[in-house]
Amino acid sequence: MLKACVWTTLESRGCLNVDVTCVRATRSLPQMTSVQIRTFSAPPDIRKIHEKSRTSLNTRFRSLDDLDELETLVLEAQQRNDDLQNKFSLSRSKIATLFVDTRISAGTYIDTAQELSLLRHSLTDDLTELSQELISTLSEGESKSTLLEDIETLHRNLRELQSVKGYVQVIEHALRLSERSAEQIRSAKLTISTTSLSEYQTLQAFVKQVTEACSKLEDDSGDQTLNLVSFVKDILERAWAKIQDTLSGHLNASAEKIGWPTAVDYPSASVEDRAEFEHAFRNLLRLQNWGEQNRGDQTIHVSAKRNGLYPLQALVHPIALRFKYHFDSTRPTNRLDKPEWYFTHVLNVAHEHRTFMETVIQRLLDSSDYRNIKAWHEFTYLLLPLLSRKLKHTVPALLSRPSLLAHTIYQALTFDAALLDEGFLIQETSAPQQLNPEGKWEGVSGMIIGNDEWFEAWLRGEQNFAEEQYHEIISTSDAWLIAGAEQDQDDVPGDLKATHSARRICSLIEQVTDRYSPLPRSMQCISFLLSVQLPLLHSYHGRISASLDAFETLSSAFVRAVPGALSVSLGKEEGRVHVDNRGLTSGVEGVQRLCKALLSAKYVERTIRGWAEELFFVELWAEINHKDELRNTALANPLLPDPKAEREEIPEDTLFDEVLARYDRLVNRAEGMIVQQVCGEIEGLLKAHFSTLSPKPDSQSDNADEISLSQTLLAPMALLSSHLTFLRTSMSQAILTNLYRRIISRLADHILHRQIVYRSRFDVAEGKNIRAECGRARIDTPWTRLLQAASLASAEGDAWATVNSVTFGTQIDDWDAAMMQAIGPIEMGHYLSRNVVSYRN
Repeated sequence: MLKACVWTTLESRGCLNVDVTCVRATRSLPQMTSVQIRTFSAPPDIRKIHEKSRTSLNTRFRSLDDLDELETLVLEAQQRNDDLQNKFSLSRSKIATLFVDTRISAGTYIDTAQELSLLRHSLTDDLTELSQELISTLSEGESKSTLLEDIETLHRNLRELQSVKGYVQVIEHALRLSERSAEQIRSAKLTISTTSLSEYQTLQAFVKQVTEACSKLEDDSGDQTLNLVSFVKDILERAWAKIQDTLSGHLNASAEKIGWPTAVDYPSASVEDRAEFEHAFRNLLRLQNWGEQNRGDQTIHVSAKRNGLYPLQALVHPIALRFKYHFDSTRPTNRLDKPEWYFTHVLNVAHEHRTFMETVIQRLLDSSDYRNIKAWHEFTYLLLPLLSRKLKHTVPALLSRPSLLAHTIYQALTFDAALLDEGFLIQETSAPQQLNPEGKWEGVSGMIIGNDEWFEAWLRGEQNFAEEQYHEIISTSDAWLIAGAEQDQDDVPGDLKATHSARRICSLIEQVTDRYSPLPRSMQCISFLLSVQLPLLHSYHGRISASLDAFETLSSAFVRAVPGALSVSLGKEEGRVHVDNRGLTSGVEGVQRLCKALLSAKYVERTIRGWAEELFFVELWAEINHKDELRNTALANPLLPDPKAEREEIPEDTLFDEVLARYDRLVNRAEGMIVQQVCGEIEGLLKAHFSTLSPKPDSQSDNADEISLSQTLLAPMALLSSHLTFLRTSMSQAILTNLYRRIISRLADHILHRQIVYRSRFDVAEGKNIRAECGRARIDTPWTRLLQAASLASAEGDAWATVNSVTFGTQIDDWDAAMMQAIGPIEMGHYLSRNVVSYRN
C-alpha cells in the first residue's frame, strides 16, 4: 500500500513524464554488441577469400572430366557475383543510413540518459522528502502528522462521532421516557398502580437492554463498564425521584391542611383533609413497596437521602427547611458556640410530633407492608441527617478551637443519650443495621468520633485541658490545705478528710469520665483512660512522692548522720542568711506536712477503689480481657494490670489495681514517715530523761502513783500531746487509730528497752518510780508490755520473792500461773522477764 501511495504521489507531481515511446523503441531494436558492429563494418580479407575459393575449386574439380562444368560454373559464379554486388551496394547504402540513424539515436539516447539521470536525482530527492513526511508524530522531535495518520485520525473521529450519535440517541430516548413517566403520574391523578407506572417500566426495560448490550464490550484494558450504562441508570433513578417528589409534594400540600409541620391536632381536622392526607400517605407507601418488588438491584445507585420511608421523608422536608433557615444561614441562631440549640431543636421536634406519629402514622403503617416499623422511631431517624450535615460542615471549623470542639461533642453525646432515654431504637426503623461491632448504636456523635482525625483532635484538646487544670490545681495557694469540716463532703468516702488538691484532682478525673463514658467503642474509652486519666493519677502520685522525698531530705529525723548539713548561708559574714530547715520539718508543722501528703494519697486511693467497682469500669475491664486488640493495648501500658482472664471467665481483678497498688505503697510510706517523725522527736526528748537519775520516792507515801513527775518528762509528754491532738483533728477515725497504735507501740517498746530491759541496774525505789511514771499512761493494748514490765520492776515483799523464785528456779512449768498470782497477767515472756528481774537484783 505504501508503494502504491508513493507511485501515485510521483505521478501526481509529474516525476514520471518521460519519453516512453523512445524507451519502447530502443527495447525493440536487435541487440548487437560493439564488437559485432566493428566486425561487420571491416573490409573483406582477400587472402581468406582466395584460400576459400581455391579450396572450393579443388574440391569440385578433381579431374579433367570435371572441367566440362567449368563454363556453367563460371556463369553461375558471374551471376552470383552480380547478385552479391547488388546486395553489397544495397547493404552498404543501408549501413550508411543505419550509421547515420544510429548516431542520431545514440545522441538521442545520451540525451535521454542524461534526462533520466536528472530524473533519478529528482526522484531521490522526492523519496527523501516523502520519507521525512512518513515519520510518525509519535516519534521524537517536532514534525507534522503524516497523511496516513491524518486519515486514521479522521476515521477514528468518524467512528467516535457515530458512537456519540448512538449515545445521544440512547440518552434522548431515555430522557423522553423519563419525562413521560413523570407526566403519566400527574395525568393519573397521583394514584399509584401498575398502569400509572407503565412508562417507568418501559424506561426500566430500556435501561436493562442498554446494560445487557454494553455488558460485553471490551477495550484495550479488558472488560469495562461504559459511562453510558451509568448515565442511563442515573436517568432511571432521577425518573424515580421525580415520581417520588411529585407524590411527596402532594403529601406535603395535604399535610399543611392539617397543620403540619407544627403540632398536629388530627381530630380537629376536617374529614376531607384527613382522607386526602391518608390517601397521599398510602400512595407513597405503595410506590415504595412497588419499587422494592420491581426495581431489584437497580436501587444501588439511590443516594443516601432516599433512605427511609417515602412518606416520612416528605414530612421531614419542611422541618429540614426550617432547620436550614435557623441554623444554616446568617441568622443569630446559627452560632458555633451554641451547638445545644440545634440539638435541642431536633429533640423538641421529635417530642412534639411523637403523639401524632404513634397514633395516626403508626395506624397507617400497620395497615401496610411496613407494620414492623415504628413510626416515631422512623421519623426520629430521618431527623438525624439534619444534625449530621450540620456537624459535617461545622466540625472542621472547630478543630482549631478545642474547647468548642469538646463542647460540641459533649452535646452530641448528650443528644444521643437523650434519644436513648426517650426509648429510640435504631432496630425499629427502616435503616440498615447501623450497630458497631460491639453491638452499640453510634448515634450522631459517631460521625465525629468515627473520624480518626476529629477524634484525635478532641482527645488532644481534652488532654491539654486536663493538664492545664492539673497544673492550676496543684499551683493554687490552698492546694495542700486540709478541707475544713464546713465543706460539703458528700463525695468523700466515709469520714475521710482530704486536701483541696486531692478533691479537685478526683473531681477533674470524674469530669473526664463523664465526657467519654457515653462513647460507643471500647477502644475510644481506652484512649481517654490511657491518655488523660491515668497520666493525671500518675502525675499526682509523683507530686506527692516528690514532696515526701523532699521532706526526707530536709528532716533531721532522717539525716541524723549528717548534722549541720542543712544550714544555708548566703552573702557576706554580716549579711549571712540562715535557713532553719528544722522549723519546716519538725514539731507539729512537720507532721502537718506529712499528714497533707497522707490525706491526699489516701483520699485518691479510696476514690480510685470506688471507681474500680463502678459498672462502667468493670465492663471496660471485661472488654479489655476478652478482646485481643484491647489486651495488647493494656499490656503495653505500665499503669494497667496485666489482663489474665480467659475469654469466658469474669476477671477477678479491677482496672485500677496497678494504680491502687502504687497509691497503697505511697499511703504506707506516708504513715511510716509520720510515725518516724513523731517517735523520733519524742525519743530525742526522752534522752534527757533517761540520762538523769530518777528522784527518790517519798518514804512517807504508801501510794507509788503519788510520786511526783520528773521535769524531764514534761517536754516529751507535751510534744506527744500536741501531735496526737493535731492528728485527732486532722485524721479520720480509722487513720487516727492506726497511727496512734503504731506511735504508742513504738514509744512503749522504746521506753521498755531504754528504761527497763537494757538498763544496767536499778533498785526497788527506782522500780517504783518507773512504775509511777508508766502508771500515768492509758491502760490499753500498746502500753500493756510496758506496764507489765514496770509492775515487775516495782514488785516487793512476797510478790518479789515469788517472782525471783519462779524466774530463777528450775521449775518453770507453772511460771505463767505463778506470775499471774504475784503481779497479774504478763505477756513479756520468760526471757525478757528474767532480764528485768536480773537488773533489779
